[in-house]
Amino acid sequence: MIPRGVDPHIPNAARMYDYFLGGKDNFQADRELAELVLSVLPDAKEGTRQNRKLIGRVVRYLVEAGVRQFLDLGSGLPAAENVHEVAQRYAPDARVVYVDVDPVVCAHGRALLAGPGQVAMVEADARRPAEVLGQAAMRELLDFSQPVAVLMMFFLHLVPDADEPQKFVAAYREALAPGSYLAISHVGSDTAPERTTRITDFYRQANQPFCPRPRAEIEAFFGDFELIPPGLATGLGPEVVWPFADRDDMLFLDEELARMGYAGIARKPA
Repeated sequence: MIPRGVDPHIPNAARMYDYFLGGKDNFQADRELAELVLSVLPDAKEGTRQNRKLIGRVVRYLVEAGVRQFLDLGSGLPAAENVHEVAQRYAPDARVVYVDVDPVVCAHGRALLAGPGQVAMVEADARRPAEVLGQAAMRELLDFSQPVAVLMMFFLHLVPDADEPQKFVAAYREALAPGSYLAISHVGSDTAPERTTRITDFYRQANQPFCPRPRAEIEAFFGDFELIPPGLATGLGPEVVWPFADRDDMLFLDEELARMGYAGIARKPA
């Protein structure tokens, strides 16, 4: 049964992500466009799986750094090793709020999180910080006078420049207490330009655009936050001395694909 308000004929970025992960919450249009992406990036399914593992490693790193509050923006459909599952495995008192604008994503999220706990799913547009931060569930679970980790993983490259991502990311940074963290993974436009250009064209058929950016623009999202060494890194660069990287796990990926993604964690200074 197709949920109300969902057009199965328009490819959906969240459902394509689900397809890449081997999920079943997708339609024919999603699968067809995803297969076009795979024609350019045959390892895209494995790359998406690696992004999920990266999220888990980032969350574990942040828990070990003392973080107990997480805000996951543009969270997408629930999958294996969700943020709250990883965080609460290492810190049972961790609290997590997921935010997504897609009503289907939110319905799945609420079903997963049914019952009392320290986790909430908020239906809101992450591009509107005031709307997101003003949600009742947000204020009930997260104390913004204390450190919070904001996750923007596999999210910002689905936001066009017209939506002023630098501006709204800065608003989230401003709302955070010293000692908070910002984690970002983002497809780069300067590592495999021919591939990213073709994928950008494919996504014109989808509900969201594909907007890879050069390294300098991605690094600017961190503002004056202090990047955890080695800073903004790629999957196979010499920088993989990351405490949250796993070089051996990345080696079987197509090298160009592995380098297409940038990721970093930064801390708000005192």
